[in-house]
Amino acid sequence: MTPFGEAVRKLRLRKGVSQKQMAAALNVTPAYLSALEHGKRGTPTFDLLQRIAGYFNIIWDEAEELFLLARFSDPRVVVDTSGLAPEYTAFVNRLAGKIRNLDAATIRELDRVLENAGKTG
Repeated sequence: MTPFGEAVRKLRLRKGVSQKQMAAALNVTPAYLSALEHGKRGTPTFDLLQRIAGYFNIIWDEAEELFLLARFSDPRVVVDTSGLAPEYTAFVNRLAGKIRNLDAATIRELDRVLENAGKTG
């Protein structure tokens, strides 16, 4: 499951609707909505994101957060290291090969390192 899929599922459960009901209201198939929730589909279109926000009648800040989650939820990531030093390409490939074996604490630590990258002081 992706962060976006988890957020949509929570919104759907909070509203008390099934995937089938939500899919019908959004004019998508239940199979597509299920795949989206389970992280088996890429980032939804902006149009669909707007329909989801409207369906849940969420305020602008919450909608913006949902849109941001969608941007960071594509399960098939491509990292372009062209023009970078060889160690960048090697690192990304090692990460891709090991990502499934990393525990949650390690992921949080890597996320903290990335969040602080480039910050001064």
